[in-house]
Amino acid sequence: MSFSHLDKSNNPRMVDVGGKQATRRAARAQAIVHLPDAVASLLQGDELMSPKGPVFQTAVIAGTMAAKKTSELIPLCHPIGLDSCDIDISVQGNEATIEAKCSVEHRTGVEMEALTAATVAALTIYDMCKGLSREIRIKDIRLLDKTGGKEDYHAS
Repeated sequence: MSFSHLDKSNNPRMVDVGGKQATRRAARAQAIVHLPDAVASLLQGDELMSPKGPVFQTAVIAGTMAAKKTSELIPLCHPIGLDSCDIDISVQGNEATIEAKCSVEHRTGVEMEALTAATVAALTIYDMCKGLSREIRIKDIRLLDKTGGKEDYHAS
């Protein structure tokens, strides 16, 4: 097994996807944000209000913007025009679970876009709430599944 982003001399390179078939590609990723009591106590239904405004609504917008700019953040990612990016945030107890779903008709997948969307949404929650508590923890950023391309993946 070898790393796809290394050439024969182990130098980083962008993978050539020019010969691949464009197919429907989709990926789903998550990040979990642990909210300390001082932050969780501000939940109003499905939204968290902070002195900076509606936290989850802002996190969804930030995650979507980040997904569209993934190739500018991750050096060897291909720039792709996403067909969709949906971000949902749900809360159970003191944990906000961010789920980002991205899809595209392309020659390369969208795992990095989904992971970037979930991660930046989590960072946005931290940024908007850090004045209330520095005990916020971002954890369990991971790919949940991907379809299309060479092989599908589903987390166990």
